[in-house]
Amino acid sequence: MTSSRAASRLLSAIIVGLVLLAPAPVSLAAAANTADQKSDYALIFGTVWGPDNRPVYGVPVNIRPANEKKAKWETSSDHHGEFAQRVPTGKADYVIWADVKVAKGKQKPQVTVHIENNERVDTSLHLTE
Repeated sequence: MTSSRAASRLLSAIIVGLVLLAPAPVSLAAAANTADQKSDYALIFGTVWGPDNRPVYGVPVNIRPANEKKAKWETSSDHHGEFAQRVPTGKADYVIWADVKVAKGKQKPQVTVHIENNERVDTSLHLTE
């Protein structure tokens, strides 16, 4: 009988331990909200082109909301001349420019894009020199 009681206590201890170690249940609504927050963004995707109409690697690219003066995001073009930046969803205009040296009196290559919602907007920057 003693071994039966010991086995019963051991089994009870194991069950209590498993219950205590089990993760807390997560509601489906909470899980959906977390997934929405991670995937709710717009994407600005672009390519930097050189004067010879070939993609250019390593060009610094700055992005700012049109109503602000300073760059909010900084990235650079990859080996395919491409860059991408996640931005918040919702209606907004963004100014994108290549941070390159230009001759006095000339303006840095820039473009403005418009975002409506959680979408991808494709654009390009053309370097003249």
